[in-house]
Amino acid sequence: MIRGMNTMPRRPMCATCLRPAATCICHWAAPVASEAEVLILQHPLEVANAKGSARLLHLCLPGSRIAIGERFDAAALGAMLGGQGRQPVLLYPDTPDDRSLGIAPPPACPALPAPDQVLLVVLDATWRKSRKMLYLNPLLQALPRLPLRDTPPSHYLIRKAHAPHQLSTLEASCYALAQLEGEAHRYDRVIAAFDGFVAQQQAQARAGHAS
Repeated sequence: MIRGMNTMPRRPMCATCLRPAATCICHWAAPVASEAEVLILQHPLEVANAKGSARLLHLCLPGSRIAIGERFDAAALGAMLGGQGRQPVLLYPDTPDDRSLGIAPPPACPALPAPDQVLLVVLDATWRKSRKMLYLNPLLQALPRLPLRDTPPSHYLIRKAHAPHQLSTLEASCYALAQLEGEAHRYDRVIAAFDGFVAQQQAQARAGHAS
């Protein structure tokens, strides 16, 4: 044996949800075909975050895409935003204090086409990191933004929110899609799956504290 070599076997990983097999979340997947297409831009720090909801969202929305990065190549990002010929709309609040960070105000949101002609762009990151992603990617600043209306309280009991009204990536995306498509309850089963995911994370945390 070579001294200093780590001989501990690596934990088996699920190739679908990219989590350890023992904490796989694939059984929570509740696929719902959305009319609008969804592009999830995920900050690298979220990829291995056990509390993150973006991977479950991706499993629940057939045809959704995930791209990982903080500063994206402009040509590659432009292709992702315009490659399908849809109207890209950024799911992000218009916060006036962003101006002090050098983030340009968003253009007015146009009258949107039919949902099947919309690309919903979602940033999966903490509040601070999402603002940095916006700052580093002028193409995202140039997108019209979709404001959410009348959303219920968050079910995200495992992660501290920046503000009381903040939602998980999965919740915000589902409510945005329901708003775009005019079907308030279309994604209820995805929210129910999220509740199961949250309960699983809570149980794992309690088991870890007890051991």
